[in-house]
Amino acid sequence: MATTVTGYDPAFLGPQDALRVPLPTPTDPDRELRQLDHPHFTVLLDPRRRLAAATAVTVDGGRLQPLPRTGSWRLDDQAPAAEQAGPELYHRNALDRGHLVRRRDPMWGTRDEARRAGEATFVYTNAAPQVGRFNQSQELWNGLEDHVLEYAQVHEHRLVVHTGTVLAADDPVYRGVGIPRRFWKVAAWSRPLRAAAFVLDQTPQLDDAELRAVTARALADGELPPLGPFRTFQVPVADVAALTALDLGPLVAADVLPAAARAAGPAPDTWRELAGPGAIVV
Repeated sequence: MATTVTGYDPAFLGPQDALRVPLPTPTDPDRELRQLDHPHFTVLLDPRRRLAAATAVTVDGGRLQPLPRTGSWRLDDQAPAAEQAGPELYHRNALDRGHLVRRRDPMWGTRDEARRAGEATFVYTNAAPQVGRFNQSQELWNGLEDHVLEYAQVHEHRLVVHTGTVLAADDPVYRGVGIPRRFWKVAAWSRPLRAAAFVLDQTPQLDDAELRAVTARALADGELPPLGPFRTFQVPVADVAALTALDLGPLVAADVLPAAARAAGPAPDTWRELAGPGAIVV
């Protein structure tokens, strides 16, 4: 039987209604997100912010293909160039083009399917501006993603992973693009349906007045806004939904965190900060 290679599959974890994980949807009915389908993953682009609000990828741990890196960054031909933060955002500064859907995650199936899926991740709609030390650190973003991917490989599990940016109204605007200070990820698996959520925060630990002043000075000089050292948290799935104004469907009820932790509501001072992947609750 041929493998479907276009777009995220809500029934990937199983055909039963209890295992279906739909794409995130805006809680504001007036908010527009463009659905851009690629092999084994989908990007939900916020055209006003020119960045992805969310991505969703299917990971088949038993069929991953360890192929060499191929592909290069390009504009996504499914969306107008004016709605994408393209190469000009990353020119001659400390920003990296950080994959939201990582190259390795959708690379499963036949070798040709896996190659096409990996190359498809190099579209600017799947990129988020991240400082280099964050994007390349094994102890932070990549360490967290490797933990999820290794779990799928070792146990030959299927996973779905939703990843995105927290597009806040007060994000500092640099070269016409609001630079997110927080990123999020929710990984889900079965049976039964279970989910774990994470927030990665690069907000400088300054008081509000100092942060506003430092940001204003940097932007006036055409420089990057201040970005702090990244901190990684495991958080309630409901908190991610609240931060992003996205409906995450059944993932909120499937949260692996104890009910007492989930009942506190969106409260960053109570989030569980992670020193490494070994501290993750699954």
